[in-house]
Amino acid sequence: MTTRHSIVEAGVLRVMRPLARLLVRHGVTYPAFVASLKRVFLDAAADELRARDMAQTDSAVSLLSGVHRRDVRNLTRSPQRAARARRPSSAPLSLVGEVVARWLGDAAYQDRRRRPRALQRTEFDALVAGVSSDVRGRAMLDELLRLGAVTEDSDGIALSAGGFAPRQGFAEMAELFAANLSDHAAASSANLQGEANFLEQAMYVDRITPQSVQRLQHAAVQAWAKALPPVLAEAKARSDTDAGKAGSGHRVRFGVYFYSTEGAER
Repeated sequence: MTTRHSIVEAGVLRVMRPLARLLVRHGVTYPAFVASLKRVFLDAAADELRARDMAQTDSAVSLLSGVHRRDVRNLTRSPQRAARARRPSSAPLSLVGEVVARWLGDAAYQDRRRRPRALQRTEFDALVAGVSSDVRGRAMLDELLRLGAVTEDSDGIALSAGGFAPRQGFAEMAELFAANLSDHAAASSANLQGEANFLEQAMYVDRITPQSVQRLQHAAVQAWAKALPPVLAEAKARSDTDAGKAGSGHRVRFGVYFYSTEGAER
């Protein structure tokens, strides 16, 4: 008999396949991952009990998560665990991200087609100063160059295609990977459970050549470049309008992805 339990489990295991390959490739073994996963299940159980307005006792957390009570006690009462619990649930956009967002969304730094244009050093310094007075333009430029987010030549400083998508800093790439994939999974999970109706759409095509894949990826990049500026402008307007208002603790992430491989889905 097919149950919701088995359907959800099968779906999550399918999602885990590329993640398991990522873990194996970077030396994270099954026992090590399972040990770390206990903390994730404890957090999920605590969140569920909180949503149900139920007492978050060790017994309740253990029953809901399946984690042994001894582990619940040890993992939730350690000094490191307590320190993590006191941290804010989400950090604000990084300073680098804010600079790139201003570059993408401010008409002063766009061309006639409302695309981010190449900037001269004085313009770039002014852009950085408009976001923060604590970081010099030279330091910000060095960081963007290190991340592969910009290029610099005789024409000026140009934002790489796609905006803030670092290809050099592994730690920064991993941070974006976690943030993007986590929110995508959260949106899908909420939709599946009927808790929300978040935008989550995708197209699918098969039986095409590698050349056609390249053309589709180019079309997708162009579509994203057109879709981002108006949404970013609206996001900035909403952020400015809502600053300081009651209930202004919400956050939004809007993104896009493109993936291709040879062979059928597994």
